[in-house]
Amino acid sequence: MESARDGEVIVVGSGVIGLTTAVVLAESGSRVRVWAREPAERTTSAVAGALWWPYRVEPKALARTWALASLSVYEELAARPEETGVRMVEGVQGETRLDEETSWVAARVPGLRAATAEEYAGPGLWARLPLVDMPVHLGWLRERFRKAGGTIEERTVTDLAQAEAPIVVNCTGLGARELVADPAVRPVRGQLVIVENPGLRTYLVSTDAVAGTTTYVFPHPDRLVLGGTTDEDDWSLTPDPAVAAEIVERCAALRPEIAGARVLDHRVGLRPVRDTVRLEREVLPDGRVSVHNYGHGGGGVTVAWGCAREAAGLTHPTASA
Repeated sequence: MESARDGEVIVVGSGVIGLTTAVVLAESGSRVRVWAREPAERTTSAVAGALWWPYRVEPKALARTWALASLSVYEELAARPEETGVRMVEGVQGETRLDEETSWVAARVPGLRAATAEEYAGPGLWARLPLVDMPVHLGWLRERFRKAGGTIEERTVTDLAQAEAPIVVNCTGLGARELVADPAVRPVRGQLVIVENPGLRTYLVSTDAVAGTTTYVFPHPDRLVLGGTTDEDDWSLTPDPAVAAEIVERCAALRPEIAGARVLDHRVGLRPVRDTVRLEREVLPDGRVSVHNYGHGGGGVTVAWGCAREAAGLTHPTASA
């Protein structure tokens, strides 16, 4: 076991929440190490669709605050898309209206408006939002963290007591179910299909309440991310060929250009859904401090920077337990 080091922080977890939190801590002057069971490229974050829009994140009021803080960061990062993986992309959020539920977004996102009939055959909002290429973005976060003096170690942590630093930040997502015995965090499986981009430049999210499906098309310069599924309490990481074919069919029904596009990959991720995000400070039995930052559901990318800043604040000695 490592000996405790005064002023050091260990962040457990290397997904988008863990790396973003580590960046904020390191750039604020803390000596930070990330302990990760696997590289960022193999985390759930790496297969996220990653359009900025709150999805299955509670409580809503706090999620909106975290999301808006994150939006400001992504807008800045979009000036360097090749480096950061963030681009501003226009498209439609289907089955969404300008109302009380979306007024907070409308007040912040310039040009957000009702979609026209040509843009979408149903109610929807046209908006220019950050779309994140997650493999690129996770690599960029890792390098930004290292440039700030941080280090990353591949370790499997089964007890927070293993991390002998004065402050431990738990960003383990679904892993928190076992690590801190929290049955409230559970998987909601998402399956994606990656195909060649036939020339689409706008995103589309469409929800069918009757069928219980959400269909989405997220365009990147070299590929499309097609989705998806919301399989409650399903732990399988194996892509289902029949589900993949159905995803492509649903997407092609909305964007005919997709029919026949060459399939490049199949991906599955387990969203760490919880009734509410656990973002709080805890004093461990030995007097050290643990800050929990997990349970972001399908909205980890959307709220990452806002949650990271709040988590970093909770590591301060004056923060309330």
